[in-house]
Amino acid sequence: MKRGIIIALPVVLVIVAGGSYWYVKDVIRPVAPAAEPAPTAVPVVASAVTGKDVPIYLRGIGTVQAYNTDTVRSQIQGQIIKIAFTEGQEVKAGDLLAQIDPRPYEAQIEQLTANRDRDQAHLENAQANLARDNQLGEKGFATAQAIETQKSQVAQLKAAVEADQAQIDQAKVQLSYTRLTSAIAGITGVRQIDVGNVIHPTDPNGLVVVTQIEPISLLFTLPQTDLPAIQEQQAKGPMKVIAYSQDNKTKLDEGKLLLVNNEIAQATGTVELKAEFPNREHKLWPGQLVNARLLIETRKDALTVAGSAVQQGQNGSYVYVVTPKQTAELRPVHVAQISDGRALIDEGLKAGDVVVIDGQYRLKDGSLVKELHGKAAREADLQSAVQDAIP
Repeated sequence: MKRGIIIALPVVLVIVAGGSYWYVKDVIRPVAPAAEPAPTAVPVVASAVTGKDVPIYLRGIGTVQAYNTDTVRSQIQGQIIKIAFTEGQEVKAGDLLAQIDPRPYEAQIEQLTANRDRDQAHLENAQANLARDNQLGEKGFATAQAIETQKSQVAQLKAAVEADQAQIDQAKVQLSYTRLTSAIAGITGVRQIDVGNVIHPTDPNGLVVVTQIEPISLLFTLPQTDLPAIQEQQAKGPMKVIAYSQDNKTKLDEGKLLLVNNEIAQATGTVELKAEFPNREHKLWPGQLVNARLLIETRKDALTVAGSAVQQGQNGSYVYVVTPKQTAELRPVHVAQISDGRALIDEGLKAGDVVVIDGQYRLKDGSLVKELHGKAAREADLQSAVQDAIP
């Protein structure tokens, strides 16, 4: 019995040793590293670089000024019996605005006319007497002194008639002042006096202010560094100026540059310019603050991209270009201007390059990209616009 146990013991040890070997082998067996996941393509919206004629503008802020402003005042004193306009009405030069009671001035003219007619009758009688005295003098029945006296009488009466006529003319001028008319074409403002009140030449506000707005002028400023370019273009011909609303969304009118002021403001380092606009639609209003764009030149076949494609980094402006391998390449660019949502690129791109215009926030140089088209691209643009609007 003991012999059997002794024989079996080595067998058990062999089995245990073999099991331990395989257990240890499984535990210390090196684990193969997991495969890295394939990089995910970043969905982006891209657009090709296009070439077209691009206008180059100098931009400034200006104030609209009326071409002419006329405060309608009375030159005589009298009671207003009629108002012939409504506030805010468009009037022409010569249009009646108000009527002053003309009766006192008409009566004065009648009195002066009667005085003239009386003196005219005396003159005719004196001329007849002079003619008779001349005939008597030729026959020796009238002295030379009597004839000279009669000539003097005729001359006095002629002067009296002329003075009477001058007074009548003056009275007629006074009568014409009873009609208050507009000296210019424009828009009437707030009426300063009502019917029944007496108006005076010394009234500070007059009857109403008429403002001419066709054409209208705009005064705006630009940095003095732009002056050489402006002078160079002025020598070639008239320069176009475009007026926009303060938010740059509404085009108000197109006009032309009239002048560049003859001095530079030392305090601000700017030069003042004046432009004229036809303003037929009355979108420009006196005192209005607007943005002015002065056209300097138009570049032919210039390269443009959507303004949203241009990003700003530590080294300046850059865009992401989609390569043929569908990867993103960070490309530094030089932007000449951004106008109406389009960026004019001087350096860094060529016609036909495809640049990312939405989705750049997930990109880095070398990222794999997936271009979105159609509905997907529109939805991405909308989502980006919503995110930009969130403060």
